[in-house]
Amino acid sequence: MDEFFWWIVLIGFIAQLIDGALGMAYGLTSTSLLITLGLPPAQASATVHAAEIATTAVSGTAHHFARNVDWLMVRQLALAGAIGGCAGAALLSSGIGDYLAPFVAVYLSALGVLVIAKALRKVQPPAAIRGLTPLGMIGGFLDAIGGGGWGPIVSSTLVYRGNEPHRMLGTSAAAEFFVTVTITITFAGSFGLESFGMAALALVIGGVPAAPLAAVLVKIIPRKPLMIAVGVLIVGLGLLGIYRFVFALVA
Repeated sequence: MDEFFWWIVLIGFIAQLIDGALGMAYGLTSTSLLITLGLPPAQASATVHAAEIATTAVSGTAHHFARNVDWLMVRQLALAGAIGGCAGAALLSSGIGDYLAPFVAVYLSALGVLVIAKALRKVQPPAAIRGLTPLGMIGGFLDAIGGGGWGPIVSSTLVYRGNEPHRMLGTSAAAEFFVTVTITITFAGSFGLESFGMAALALVIGGVPAAPLAAVLVKIIPRKPLMIAVGVLIVGLGLLGIYRFVFALVA
């Protein structure tokens, strides 16, 4: 990994900057890189989640001090996400989880379009937050399966429901720490701590400095551009997942 170490550091910085500001994409970006370098999907996801223990801790703390966190929501999301993440990590370790990829991609594409449409409408009063437990369980499960997915599933759903984007993204980031710890422990039981290697260290070195900067950016970016950016990113990730699935079928 010496040849690629500093490239992974740079990817970790960029991915965490995007993740902290938009509430997603750190795991997906980093996992894709590690798979490109030759790591199996399960080990790539395990490595990224090991690194995310540090980055999500810093990100959640930064959002807390920026007053972007609703801790009552965090409790529900974190507990449910930990349960779903543990199940997803165990399933991925068995080699079955990849079959869910096309369904996740379709969901993300549709949700991204809805977020963009909501951003372009007149601002509505915030909707009541319901269904946090199933949302957290699904988000944690898919996050473990794909090496990333908590942000696209949980953050984007909370933003779509009409609440303040910076507060919803900060709440999601804080809950993600607890989910990440659970997923990493589950993977460690399957692969051992030695499997995480230098790639996890590189992601931490790159990601930790970006987390406080991202917490400030999400506080000052106006609502409409932030929601449009979230929607475009979700659509892009969804379409990329659909493309990869179709390409794999015809190849």
